[in-house]
Amino acid sequence: MNTKQKSIAVLGAGITGLTAAHRLVRQGHRVRVFDASDRVGGAIRTEISGNWLIEAGPNTVLAGEPALTALINELGLASERVLASAQAKNRYIVRRGAPVAAPLTPPAFLRSPLFSLGAKLRLVTEFLKRPRVRLADLSLEDFIRDHFGQEIVDYALNPFITGVYAGDPKKLSARHAFPTLWEMEQNYGSLLRGQIAAAKADVERRGAGIISFRRGLQVLPDALAARLPADVVTLRARVEALVPGKSWSVVWQDGTSTQTETFDAVLAALPAPALAQLRFGTLGERPLASLEGIEHPPVSSLFLGYRREQVAHPLDGFGLLVPAVEKRSLLGVLFSSTLFEGRAPAQHVGLTVIVGGTRQPEIARLPTEEILAVIEPDLRQLLGVSGPPVFQRHTFWPRAIPQYNLGHERHLETMANAERIHPGFLISGQARDGIALPACVAAGEKLATRVG
Repeated sequence: MNTKQKSIAVLGAGITGLTAAHRLVRQGHRVRVFDASDRVGGAIRTEISGNWLIEAGPNTVLAGEPALTALINELGLASERVLASAQAKNRYIVRRGAPVAAPLTPPAFLRSPLFSLGAKLRLVTEFLKRPRVRLADLSLEDFIRDHFGQEIVDYALNPFITGVYAGDPKKLSARHAFPTLWEMEQNYGSLLRGQIAAAKADVERRGAGIISFRRGLQVLPDALAARLPADVVTLRARVEALVPGKSWSVVWQDGTSTQTETFDAVLAALPAPALAQLRFGTLGERPLASLEGIEHPPVSSLFLGYRREQVAHPLDGFGLLVPAVEKRSLLGVLFSSTLFEGRAPAQHVGLTVIVGGTRQPEIARLPTEEILAVIEPDLRQLLGVSGPPVFQRHTFWPRAIPQYNLGHERHLETMANAERIHPGFLISGQARDGIALPACVAAGEKLATRVG
């Protein structure tokens, strides 16, 4: 128990804000969480409709990050955790208009029809790269091309980035989007040697695998919120101003009236667009306004349910990713009902189709029926889908995943500068600390420790 209790406002009831609030309450602080939404979880959103389980946001979590593992155990969710099915072992990548299983081991890579002999030889010579320290950042595409060549960029990097960021490796910063690779080059030269060394050293992550929960990822933010005292989370609360001083005044609108409450500190665990709108002081200054410049491409997620006989593909994998050079209308398809049991009724399958991103933002913005008409030929040709879905859910994210593009350091400096100018104001979340769910949990834990 903390001997000096503080009053702390947490802005944002996503996974980062809830994790920070949970830890602060456990430390004995008085906490109030504000969120403009009518629900907790932010981008994590699970719906259960009959025997269908739909993930509208992230679908899976890579286990093994210490903060996430500890939190799951602390919340008593270990028994609810489910590992991805062994049937989901394949990762398909489209090449020459057909899904090809991506090689997952060195011997499989040498045998794989996905890459040419030239690409395979280039991968072998990458082991000879010597350590180097770059004086300037460069795009992720240029960085990987320097190590492996254009074919690996087109048929490995590009679809991978599509699956993670829904972004463009030509624009993403190598240093900020994948700092681990940046450091590997400095320490090992060869990224392959660096990854082998990291895998040997990281015993805790070894074999951790892909996980979710029996009732979906929403279980995690719901469990965090349930552990907080009843009056901690305030939803439908739009923060209108932060007034710094000896203590901080938070001014918010609850839909009917304007409320004000004072706190010793304010922790902002908000997406970049919301951070950019925060107004400080009586003059309403916006010190984080430039964060509006962080690109967030639109993404549509369509969960489509079919009778099993409507899909010819065996769906024996995690899913399918589409490189940009293949010029298709979709970014990728997750084989949701293969990944985890209980995602579709018996004799049915569930697919999660992702469209839009930086590649084709105009498709993401279309109405549901128009998107279905656009992607139907690709689903038919790539997976052998026939007929309309028997179940569907469409979630549109107008500003989805923050892109750590070239020049991202200026946004990091904007956030650091706001903290320097305004003691007691701290920032964390996807715009700063990484986009994956485990990174957001770790960021929430770190945010709580920074309160002091």
